[in-house]
Amino acid sequence: MLLKPDYNLKSIYDIDLENLKKSGINAFLFDLDSTIMGSKTGFYTTDTKEWLKKVKKDFFVGVISNNNNPVYMQKVLSCSDFPVVFNAHKPDTRVAENFMKTYGLKPETTCFVGDRPLTDIACGKNLGCKTILVDSITADTERAIVRFARWLERCSIK
Repeated sequence: MLLKPDYNLKSIYDIDLENLKKSGINAFLFDLDSTIMGSKTGFYTTDTKEWLKKVKKDFFVGVISNNNNPVYMQKVLSCSDFPVVFNAHKPDTRVAENFMKTYGLKPETTCFVGDRPLTDIACGKNLGCKTILVDSITADTERAIVRFARWLERCSIK
């Protein structure tokens, strides 16, 4: 099925970096909001900063975000030490394809990570990348209606 991720994990911290490295993955493209950053917060937690530092030792790291708020974009760029592209229109692949071309990334060695099957996983699959679906990085504090919408969307991958 198109929306079924290669891996379905609780969080980014559960990604087996060593296994992916051994399988030939050398790059990660992350969704931003709710994947590696709390939605619309404009900052990374200390845990996430430390984890990303570890990832960057062996992998290229980039972010493909649908967000298009200029103020928020500036906040994110000021605290990111890796390339970030906004207004990506996922699941459309054009922006992500251009990003990959700019940085010399190949689909077969790239892993696309996100919290939304209908945008992130669909985009990653359409690019030909390995895909990882994670739960929201702030799942424990999300409102009930947001959790319900996430549950409903994930019904599409079973």
